[in-house]
Amino acid sequence: MSVSTAEAELSEEERAGLELVRETGGIHQSDLWKELDVSSRQGSRIVDSLAEKELVNREETVYEGHNTYYVSPTAKDLDFALLMAGDMLSPFIGEEEIDPQSDAFSQWMMNLAYEE
Repeated sequence: MSVSTAEAELSEEERAGLELVRETGGIHQSDLWKELDVSSRQGSRIVDSLAEKELVNREETVYEGHNTYYVSPTAKDLDFALLMAGDMLSPFIGEEEIDPQSDAFSQWMMNLAYEE
């Protein structure tokens, strides 16, 4: 996996923050600074820096009665390859229930087998 220029320039605290966001799949900023054992001010600066570099998404939210941000990995960090079989997206992605005996699921499974 290649490291972007923005990631290469991260401080140790920023790198730890980015890793935490990626590992959790998303975390409230107030929990992030507690997990990193830094002050709320340092936590805000870490998230600001990561958001400026477009390494995380930051969305205003209310958590435990306080205004904070929810920090999540950017879409480019997500690996959709695990949902693919050849050029077919898993039939389990979506709102409808898929019957494991269905043709769509069988075809997807066969494509998985052919990839190996």
